[in-house]
Amino acid sequence: MRIALLTYSTRPRGSVVHTLALAEALVQAGQQVTVWALGRAGDVTFFRPVQPGVALRIVPFPEITGEAVGPRILRSIRVLGEAFDPSGYDVVHAQDCISANAVPRCIRTVHHLDDFSTPELAACHERAIVAPIAHICVSAAVAAQLHAGWGITARVIHNGVDAARFSCAAGPGGAAARAAWRARLGRYVLTIGGIEPRKGSLTLLDAYALLHQDMPEVQLVIAGGETLFDYRDYRARWEQRAQELGVEPLVLGPVAHAELPALVAAAGVFAFPSTKEGFGLAAMEALAAGVPLVVSDLPVFREIFTGAARFADGPGQFAAALIAALAESNGAGTRQAGRTLVSSYTWATAAQRHLDLYRTVT
Repeated sequence: MRIALLTYSTRPRGSVVHTLALAEALVQAGQQVTVWALGRAGDVTFFRPVQPGVALRIVPFPEITGEAVGPRILRSIRVLGEAFDPSGYDVVHAQDCISANAVPRCIRTVHHLDDFSTPELAACHERAIVAPIAHICVSAAVAAQLHAGWGITARVIHNGVDAARFSCAAGPGGAAARAAWRARLGRYVLTIGGIEPRKGSLTLLDAYALLHQDMPEVQLVIAGGETLFDYRDYRARWEQRAQELGVEPLVLGPVAHAELPALVAAAGVFAFPSTKEGFGLAAMEALAAGVPLVVSDLPVFREIFTGAARFADGPGQFAAALIAALAESNGAGTRQAGRTLVSSYTWATAAQRHLDLYRTVT
């Protein structure tokens, strides 16, 4: 099959990571795949190397100084739509609301559902739900939300996980890289996703302040944060709150693809206090690295992580769960439960299930 996968960015956000991994698995299954994306701020390729069998089409999308979110969304849709020609593909599969608005007659993966106040974003979100010819969700929890809100029945196809990449970082071959992170950071709680409302950053900050009272040697490290949206006001509130609490988390920002597995594997515990998620791929990668996991108590996380994570609701519970996880960070049972769970999610399986759906709508 000739398959086009479309995503809004070349940078390391969850749906982009998903798009590339799915594209590679589909190619390994014998399909012809082209990934289309907007190349923001001069980007000419993705944040990581992509297997040679995957064709890439990066559409230039220059920055405009001072452009607000709403106009940037509309321009993103227009630029991608003008560049994309659907005639050469059997399947057009959009991975986000921007790409689903940019192309006709597409399949759409709904990774998670959002509530937007920006009119252009709200309209983009709604059209990207109602217009596609078929829908995929990466968890049953999100599929239930889609059905409850719009009466749409989606196919549930879980993410895969590149488990070997993270388990190798936790093994003997990754010892030097882990030691380098620990020499730089000490003992640390890690979260990935930056500082933004959906990632529960303020909740984690308050929890860290409580943990810091009992374990002042433990650092909170925040990696990632590449985003299309403007969270400067939220970031300012977060920084003010950190000052009020008297804590100084370390904000790394985006971490190079090759360096990320060791950063994860060297952590004492992985914190994932999101308020909305579709699956939790970064958390699953932490389990692959044998790192204890604490997540917010969401239906999607109960679906995905039961038996392999601690669940917490609010700063007090989160702090207690982090302290407990740190106390057991060398527990073989914790590591084995996580790795057993991770082994059940492969990109080869995800690709086959996508192909099964593609054949029903082409």
